[in-house]
Amino acid sequence: MNELLNRINQHRDNQLCNECQVNNRLDIISIIKCAQVIFYPNYYHFDNLSQEEALNRLDLLLEKEISIALKQDNRQDDPSDLKQIFIEMLPDIFYVLQTDLQAIYDGDPAAKSKAEVLLCYPGFYAIFIYRLAHALYRINVPYIPRIMSEYGHEKTGIDINPGATIGTSFCIDHGTGIVIGETSIIGNNVKLYQGVTIGAKSFEKDESGNPIKGGKRHPNIGNNVVIYANATILGGNTTIGDNCVIGGNAWIVESVKEGTTYYKKA
Repeated sequence: MNELLNRINQHRDNQLCNECQVNNRLDIISIIKCAQVIFYPNYYHFDNLSQEEALNRLDLLLEKEISIALKQDNRQDDPSDLKQIFIEMLPDIFYVLQTDLQAIYDGDPAAKSKAEVLLCYPGFYAIFIYRLAHALYRINVPYIPRIMSEYGHEKTGIDINPGATIGTSFCIDHGTGIVIGETSIIGNNVKLYQGVTIGAKSFEKDESGNPIKGGKRHPNIGNNVVIYANATILGGNTTIGDNCVIGGNAWIVESVKEGTTYYKKA
Protein backbone atom coordinates (compact mmCIF):
# COMPACT_ATOMS: atom_id res chain seq x y z
CA MET A 1 0.00 0.00 0.00
CA ASN A 2 2.81 2.44 0.88
CA GLU A 3 4.52 1.64 -2.42
CA LEU A 4 1.30 2.51 -4.26
CA LEU A 5 1.04 5.87 -2.47
CA ASN A 6 4.70 6.60 -3.18
CA ARG A 7 4.10 5.99 -6.88
CA ILE A 8 1.16 8.39 -6.81
CA ASN A 9 3.02 11.07 -4.86
CA GLN A 10 6.03 11.06 -7.17
CA HIS A 11 3.82 12.53 -9.88
CA ARG A 12 2.59 15.47 -7.82
CA ASP A 13 2.79 18.93 -9.37
CA ASN A 14 5.56 20.90 -7.68
CA GLN A 15 3.57 24.09 -8.16
CA LEU A 16 0.84 22.81 -5.85
CA CYS A 17 1.29 23.18 -2.12
CA ASN A 18 1.02 19.71 -0.60
CA GLU A 19 1.48 20.82 3.00
CA CYS A 20 -0.36 24.13 3.35
CA GLN A 21 -3.94 24.41 4.55
CA VAL A 22 -6.49 24.78 1.76
CA ASN A 23 -10.13 25.80 1.72
CA ASN A 24 -12.70 23.30 2.95
CA ARG A 25 -15.22 22.83 0.17
CA LEU A 26 -17.87 21.48 2.54
CA ASP A 27 -17.62 24.59 4.72
CA ILE A 28 -18.04 26.81 1.66
CA ILE A 29 -21.13 24.84 0.66
CA SER A 30 -22.38 25.35 4.22
CA ILE A 31 -21.97 29.12 3.75
CA ILE A 32 -24.30 28.90 0.74
CA LYS A 33 -26.83 26.89 2.74
CA CYS A 34 -26.67 29.35 5.63
CA ALA A 35 -27.35 32.20 3.21
CA GLN A 36 -30.44 30.35 1.97
CA VAL A 37 -31.77 30.18 5.54
CA ILE A 38 -30.94 33.86 6.13
CA PHE A 39 -32.78 35.02 3.00
CA TYR A 40 -35.64 32.50 2.85
CA PRO A 41 -36.04 30.94 6.32
CA ASN A 42 -39.44 29.43 5.60
CA TYR A 43 -38.27 27.65 2.45
CA TYR A 44 -34.73 26.46 3.15
CA HIS A 45 -33.53 24.51 6.19
CA PHE A 46 -30.00 23.60 7.20
CA ASP A 47 -29.01 21.82 10.41
CA ASN A 48 -32.23 23.11 12.02
CA LEU A 49 -30.68 26.58 12.23
CA SER A 50 -32.81 29.63 12.91
CA GLN A 51 -32.26 32.70 10.76
CA GLU A 52 -30.09 34.27 13.48
CA GLU A 53 -28.13 31.05 14.04
CA ALA A 54 -27.53 30.74 10.31
CA LEU A 55 -26.10 34.26 10.20
CA ASN A 56 -23.78 33.48 13.11
CA ARG A 57 -22.63 30.25 11.45
CA LEU A 58 -22.04 32.05 8.15
CA ASP A 59 -20.03 34.73 9.97
CA LEU A 60 -17.72 32.16 11.60
CA LEU A 61 -17.26 29.94 8.56
CA LEU A 62 -16.68 32.81 6.19
CA GLU A 63 -13.96 34.43 8.30
CA LYS A 64 -12.20 31.07 8.65
CA GLU A 65 -12.34 30.32 4.93
CA ILE A 66 -11.31 33.84 3.90
CA SER A 67 -8.32 33.58 6.24
CA ILE A 68 -7.24 30.31 4.61
CA ALA A 69 -7.75 31.69 1.10
CA LEU A 70 -5.65 34.78 1.84
CA LYS A 71 -2.82 32.67 3.26
CA GLN A 72 -2.79 30.56 0.10
CA ASP A 73 -2.20 33.76 -1.87
CA ASN A 74 0.33 35.11 0.65
CA ARG A 75 -1.84 38.16 1.26
CA GLN A 76 -1.83 40.24 4.43
CA ASP A 77 -5.44 41.52 4.26
CA ASP A 78 -7.48 41.25 7.45
CA PRO A 79 -10.01 38.41 6.89
CA SER A 80 -12.31 39.94 9.49
CA ASP A 81 -12.54 43.17 7.48
CA LEU A 82 -13.37 41.35 4.25
CA LYS A 83 -15.90 39.16 6.02
CA GLN A 84 -17.63 42.19 7.52
CA ILE A 85 -17.79 43.95 4.14
CA PHE A 86 -19.54 40.89 2.71
CA ILE A 87 -21.95 40.63 5.65
CA GLU A 88 -22.97 44.25 5.11
CA MET A 89 -23.64 43.46 1.43
CA LEU A 90 -26.26 40.83 2.28
CA PRO A 91 -29.31 43.18 2.20
CA ASP A 92 -28.34 44.41 -1.28
CA ILE A 93 -27.76 40.85 -2.48
CA PHE A 94 -31.20 39.89 -1.19
CA TYR A 95 -32.83 42.86 -2.93
CA VAL A 96 -31.36 41.84 -6.30
CA LEU A 97 -32.35 38.21 -5.74
CA GLN A 98 -35.92 39.32 -5.21
CA THR A 99 -35.89 40.93 -8.67
CA ASP A 100 -34.49 37.70 -10.14
CA LEU A 101 -37.18 35.66 -8.41
CA GLN A 102 -39.89 37.93 -9.80
CA ALA A 103 -38.38 37.82 -13.31
CA ILE A 104 -38.32 34.02 -13.37
CA TYR A 105 -41.88 33.80 -12.05
CA ASP A 106 -43.12 36.37 -14.59
CA GLY A 107 -41.14 34.80 -17.42
CA ASP A 108 -42.35 31.20 -17.10
CA PRO A 109 -46.06 30.48 -17.55
CA ALA A 110 -45.46 27.05 -15.98
CA ALA A 111 -44.50 28.64 -12.65
CA LYS A 112 -47.53 28.44 -10.37
CA SER A 113 -45.99 30.58 -7.62
CA LYS A 114 -42.76 32.21 -6.50
CA ALA A 115 -42.55 29.50 -3.84
CA GLU A 116 -42.32 26.95 -6.65
CA VAL A 117 -39.47 28.92 -8.21
CA LEU A 118 -37.65 29.04 -4.87
CA LEU A 119 -38.02 25.34 -4.19
CA CYS A 120 -37.73 23.80 -7.65
CA TYR A 121 -36.01 25.96 -10.26
CA PRO A 122 -32.33 25.29 -11.01
CA GLY A 123 -32.08 28.65 -12.76
CA PHE A 124 -32.86 30.51 -9.57
CA TYR A 125 -30.50 28.31 -7.54
CA ALA A 126 -27.65 29.02 -9.97
CA ILE A 127 -28.37 32.77 -9.83
CA PHE A 128 -28.56 32.62 -6.02
CA ILE A 129 -25.09 31.10 -5.80
CA TYR A 130 -23.73 33.48 -8.44
CA ARG A 131 -24.93 36.54 -6.49
CA LEU A 132 -23.06 35.38 -3.37
CA ALA A 133 -19.94 34.43 -5.31
CA HIS A 134 -19.91 37.69 -7.28
CA ALA A 135 -20.10 39.76 -4.10
CA LEU A 136 -17.00 37.98 -2.78
CA TYR A 137 -15.30 38.35 -6.16
CA ARG A 138 -15.94 42.10 -6.11
CA ILE A 139 -14.10 42.50 -2.80
CA ASN A 140 -11.20 40.43 -4.13
CA VAL A 141 -11.61 37.31 -1.99
CA PRO A 142 -9.65 34.51 -3.72
CA TYR A 143 -10.73 30.89 -4.33
CA ILE A 144 -14.05 30.97 -2.46
CA PRO A 145 -16.11 32.58 -5.27
CA ARG A 146 -14.94 30.01 -7.79
CA ILE A 147 -15.57 27.10 -5.42
CA MET A 148 -19.10 28.42 -4.94
CA SER A 149 -19.76 28.84 -8.65
CA GLU A 150 -18.42 25.39 -9.50
CA TYR A 151 -20.70 23.90 -6.85
CA GLY A 152 -23.61 25.67 -8.55
CA HIS A 153 -22.40 24.34 -11.90
CA GLU A 154 -22.25 20.81 -10.48
CA LYS A 155 -25.77 21.05 -9.07
CA THR A 156 -27.55 22.75 -11.98
CA GLY A 157 -25.49 22.35 -15.16
CA ILE A 158 -25.36 26.16 -15.33
CA ASP A 159 -21.83 27.62 -15.42
CA ILE A 160 -21.69 31.29 -14.36
CA ASN A 161 -18.23 32.62 -13.64
CA PRO A 162 -18.33 34.74 -10.46
CA GLY A 163 -16.55 37.57 -12.27
CA ALA A 164 -19.43 38.13 -14.70
CA THR A 165 -21.43 41.32 -14.14
CA ILE A 166 -25.19 40.69 -14.30
CA GLY A 167 -27.92 43.28 -13.76
CA THR A 168 -31.24 42.99 -11.96
CA SER A 169 -34.26 40.88 -12.94
CA PHE A 170 -32.16 38.11 -14.49
CA CYS A 171 -34.19 35.14 -15.76
CA ILE A 172 -32.81 31.71 -16.60
CA ASP A 173 -35.42 29.38 -18.11
CA HIS A 174 -34.57 25.65 -17.96
CA GLY A 175 -30.89 26.56 -17.89
CA THR A 176 -29.02 23.32 -18.54
CA GLY A 177 -25.79 23.97 -20.42
CA ILE A 178 -25.67 27.76 -20.03
CA VAL A 179 -22.13 29.19 -19.89
CA ILE A 180 -21.38 32.81 -18.91
CA GLY A 181 -17.73 33.87 -18.99
CA GLU A 182 -15.80 35.93 -16.48
CA THR A 183 -15.73 39.27 -18.31
CA SER A 184 -19.32 39.14 -19.58
CA ILE A 185 -21.46 42.18 -18.82
CA ILE A 186 -25.20 41.54 -18.84
CA GLY A 187 -27.79 44.27 -18.39
CA ASN A 188 -31.15 44.35 -16.63
CA ASN A 189 -34.20 42.27 -17.58
CA VAL A 190 -32.28 39.68 -19.58
CA LYS A 191 -33.69 36.20 -20.20
CA LEU A 192 -31.59 33.18 -21.23
CA TYR A 193 -32.79 29.77 -22.30
CA GLN A 194 -30.90 26.48 -22.05
CA GLY A 195 -27.61 25.95 -23.85
CA VAL A 196 -26.74 29.63 -24.30
CA THR A 197 -23.02 30.41 -24.36
CA ILE A 198 -21.74 33.90 -23.65
CA GLY A 199 -18.11 33.08 -24.19
CA ALA A 200 -14.67 33.93 -25.54
CA LYS A 201 -13.15 33.47 -28.96
CA SER A 202 -9.89 31.55 -29.30
CA PHE A 203 -7.18 32.91 -27.00
CA GLU A 204 -4.35 34.97 -28.37
CA LYS A 205 -0.91 33.53 -27.59
CA ASP A 206 2.38 35.08 -26.55
CA GLU A 207 5.77 34.57 -28.20
CA SER A 208 6.22 31.29 -26.32
CA GLY A 209 2.87 29.94 -27.52
CA ASN A 210 1.15 30.30 -24.14
CA PRO A 211 -2.42 31.65 -23.95
CA ILE A 212 -2.60 35.33 -22.97
CA LYS A 213 -4.86 35.54 -19.94
CA GLY A 214 -6.87 38.52 -18.66
CA GLY A 215 -8.46 41.33 -20.67
CA LYS A 216 -12.01 41.68 -21.94
CA ARG A 217 -12.78 38.32 -23.54
CA HIS A 218 -16.56 37.97 -23.30
CA PRO A 219 -19.53 39.86 -24.79
CA ASN A 220 -21.72 42.65 -23.47
CA ILE A 221 -25.46 42.01 -23.42
CA GLY A 222 -27.76 45.04 -23.18
CA ASN A 223 -31.01 45.55 -21.28
CA ASN A 224 -34.29 43.78 -22.08
CA VAL A 225 -32.65 41.07 -24.21
CA VAL A 226 -33.97 37.55 -24.80
CA ILE A 227 -31.55 34.85 -25.97
CA TYR A 228 -33.11 31.57 -27.06
CA ALA A 229 -31.79 28.03 -26.70
CA ASN A 230 -28.29 27.08 -27.84
CA ALA A 231 -27.34 30.51 -29.13
CA THR A 232 -23.58 31.17 -29.00
CA ILE A 233 -22.27 34.72 -28.58
CA LEU A 234 -18.50 35.17 -28.49
CA GLY A 235 -15.83 37.83 -28.08
CA GLY A 236 -14.94 40.79 -25.91
CA ASN A 237 -15.76 43.27 -28.67
CA THR A 238 -19.21 41.81 -29.30
CA THR A 239 -22.20 43.77 -27.99
CA ILE A 240 -25.86 42.78 -28.17
CA GLY A 241 -27.83 46.02 -28.00
CA ASP A 242 -30.84 46.77 -25.84
CA ASN A 243 -34.19 45.17 -26.69
CA CYS A 244 -32.74 42.50 -28.98
CA VAL A 245 -34.12 39.01 -29.49
CA ILE A 246 -31.54 36.37 -30.41
CA GLY A 247 -32.99 33.21 -31.94
CA GLY A 248 -32.06 29.65 -31.11
CA ASN A 249 -28.83 28.15 -32.47
CA ALA A 250 -27.53 31.54 -33.61
CA TRP A 251 -23.74 31.96 -33.88
CA ILE A 252 -22.71 35.57 -33.22
CA VAL A 253 -19.18 37.00 -33.22
CA GLU A 254 -20.05 40.59 -34.21
CA SER A 255 -22.17 43.22 -32.52
CA VAL A 256 -25.94 43.36 -33.03
CA LYS A 257 -27.58 46.78 -32.96
CA GLU A 258 -30.36 47.51 -30.50
CA GLY A 259 -33.90 46.43 -31.27
CA THR A 260 -32.79 43.68 -33.67
CA THR A 261 -34.41 40.26 -33.97
CA TYR A 262 -31.55 38.00 -35.03
CA TYR A 263 -32.09 34.39 -36.00
CA LYS A 264 -30.51 31.61 -38.03
CA LYS A 265 -32.44 30.86 -41.20
CA ALA A 266 -32.96 27.21 -42.12
